[in-house]
Amino acid sequence: MTTATHSPTLATLCALYPALAQVQPSLAELHPALAPMSVAAGTVMFTENMPCQGFPLLLEGEIKVARNSSDGRSLELYRVTPGELCLVSSACLFRTQPLMAHGITTQASRLLVIPPELFARWLETPAFRNEVLGLFAERMADLTGLIDAIAFQRLDQRLAATLLGRGPTLALTHQALADELGTVREIVSRLLRRFEREGWVRLSRESIHICNSAALRAVASALP
Repeated sequence: MTTATHSPTLATLCALYPALAQVQPSLAELHPALAPMSVAAGTVMFTENMPCQGFPLLLEGEIKVARNSSDGRSLELYRVTPGELCLVSSACLFRTQPLMAHGITTQASRLLVIPPELFARWLETPAFRNEVLGLFAERMADLTGLIDAIAFQRLDQRLAATLLGRGPTLALTHQALADELGTVREIVSRLLRRFEREGWVRLSRESIHICNSAALRAVASALP
């Protein structure tokens, strides 16, 4: 469920997306009609194999972009935060093709959805076009790293790395970790139980407590 809220100020938009200061039609012309939406956490913003309804500009919150496999597994590709652009949406609008992934909010979010025809006109502005193309380069590097991790790293290394850097206690289910790693829950649960036997983590319902971060770092970096 989405609801319209008050229009954001031009200053807020330009601060988050500086290239918008040069687009035509200008933000000043469009400002009365700009209607950001407020959405709850867990809202599906777009789905795979559907036409792109518009280009999201996130003002608050976060969107997780992921792909589903034929057996129901999900692999996270990247996350969009305020000031960032969505690669999947821009690729779909560039080629007029169905979306190749789905997006879901991970927290309460506020965003504008720019209609496809307006996005096409904005691409005629060099600053905006360069920002979108720069995004492609950045996201390609991120996705290359993801492919390397999936293809060349053992799952126990990837799981250990995923557990680190989130504080001493993670409010995560085994299924959420499996989705993030692109695998099945049973394998993640088996590895977590092994980590627990080693004394590296302590498992409880829907939470994981880190007991030995040094040992997890050693596994993540493949140290003996």
